Amino acid sequence: MSLFRRLEGPQTVGRGPAFWSLFGVVLLSALAYPLISDGYTVGNTVYFFVWVFIALSLCLIWGYGGALSFGQTAFFGIAGYSYGILTINFGSAYGLTLVAMLLAIGVAALVAVLLGYFMFFGRIEGVFLGIVTLAVTLMLERFMAQTAGPEWRIGSARLNGFNGMSGMPPLTIPWFDGPIVLFADVGLYYFVLGLVIVVYLGLRILVNSSFGNVIVAIRENPQRAEMLGYDIRKFQLINFVIGAALAGMSGVLYTAWGQYITPSSMGMTSAALPLIWVAVGGRSDLTSTVIGTLLVLAGFQALTIYGSQYALVVMGVLLLLTVLIAPNGLVLGAMNWIAGLVSRSKRERN
Repeated sequence: MSLFRRLEGPQTVGRGPAFWSLFGVVLLSALAYPLISDGYTVGNTVYFFVWVFIALSLCLIWGYGGALSFGQTAFFGIAGYSYGILTINFGSAYGLTLVAMLLAIGVAALVAVLLGYFMFFGRIEGVFLGIVTLAVTLMLERFMAQTAGPEWRIGSARLNGFNGMSGMPPLTIPWFDGPIVLFADVGLYYFVLGLVIVVYLGLRILVNSSFGNVIVAIRENPQRAEMLGYDIRKFQLINFVIGAALAGMSGVLYTAWGQYITPSSMGMTSAALPLIWVAVGGRSDLTSTVIGTLLVLAGFQALTIYGSQYALVVMGVLLLLTVLIAPNGLVLGAMNWIAGLVSRSKRERN
């Protein structure tokens, strides 16, 4: 199967000239956005993009793989702190921040390999998998919160407990005329936007490949998939590690964006929010997950003007309504409804 055919496979919504034309229009609009906006707004938009990766990671693990994980913010924090430790100790010259980014994502993936091995090869499944990942997340958050003393340092990097780690350099790209420093402005915007597009298209190819088909088969009926000869534990582990790496990418980009990370980024509230984004968007489709995440994040930030407690209450109500009215996701439901209208209109014309 060609790569283009996998981009339009059965595991993803959106195909044909109309969809890709709309995709092109959205992409061109995103590329032109910094030209018509101020620097602060562009930097704030980068913040939205950063969280898309952790949402996609949960979509992959939960939506396609059927394994509810509360551990994505743990991998987020592991990668974020790893990036801070590496860059504070080794600096940003010669593109070392990009190396630190890859190494930090690798650390998150390695932790996922160890955790996932004991979970999937230990046959932990269903609600118990969610409990184990939540326990790991809360344990890590509690541990990092008590690292305030001067003895809690790795080289030159102080962990700083609840106050968080700060002072790490932003991402830096070596260039002929001097390094390009990606502060929270136009440069970082285009860098993260490029990563979002590459990851989105790459995941479309992945979930429509034979690997993605097996993952969906495991979600639908793991016993049947195992009877067909697949070692479902290996597929679940690989899927879990890919999701952890994506969550780690969010952690690194968030840390580089704000040059700051705290244990609260791994707390209970932080662990629950990606579930709301993915559930509202539609956990079984990548496109609806991206759209839902950006819409809910924009709404959440607008509501925090009136107080974060109100924003959290609204998020809870939104999740409840989604579960009751559109359990497959509000955005995905709307997309399917529009597709149905278009299909019906074509049939009537013919």
